[in-house]
Amino acid sequence: MFPIRDNLPTRRFAMVTATLIVINVLAFLVELVWMAEGTIDQVVYAMGVVPYEVTHTFSPQVAVSFLTSMFLHGGLIHIASNMLYLWIFGNNVEDTIGHLWFLLFYLFCGFAATAAQVFMEPNTRVPTIGASGAIAGVLGAYMLMFPRARIDTVVLLWRFIRIVRLPAFVVLGFWFVLQVFNGLLSFGVAGIGGIAWFAHIGGFVVGMAFGLLLRRRREICS
Repeated sequence: MFPIRDNLPTRRFAMVTATLIVINVLAFLVELVWMAEGTIDQVVYAMGVVPYEVTHTFSPQVAVSFLTSMFLHGGLIHIASNMLYLWIFGNNVEDTIGHLWFLLFYLFCGFAATAAQVFMEPNTRVPTIGASGAIAGVLGAYMLMFPRARIDTVVLLWRFIRIVRLPAFVVLGFWFVLQVFNGLLSFGVAGIGGIAWFAHIGGFVVGMAFGLLLRRRREICS
């Protein structure tokens, strides 16, 4: 399943969400220059989070990499899918909690997601990059805040392709189960690169916790 849009209108323009998308896209364009110059590997190791360095040789530069890693991506599909998810689900979360709180929430989810990846694979020297962990937090919050929102989703079964409208808790719940399943399968093959499944899981759990707190606050105030 691949979501393409939701049915929830926003009351105001999602300024932070749009700005994050622009920054990520600009950063990716710079990455293309580094690729052409042949320096991309050095940059990724310098600006990405290397779990071994976090657990063995932590330094201010390593601390800064928790932020810079969130704006690097491994390819066109990586950034395109991340930015699509961010726009679909980020604008409504931002519209609900406000611009500043959304930015702080997004960054916190990104840091927590990276920390989860480091905790699960503390000795790998493969850099962790991408906005996926932070966006996973947005997905977790969205699922708890708007569980009955309708998501237009591309469903692919062999040669059968169809766009269906599904509840958010089905689309995002399936996404989370997929992350957990692949995370469990990745045990024993750490250090060979690929997708940071545990960053996705960690970010999503933090986002769900935030969404749950917000729902309870609404119930108390209502």
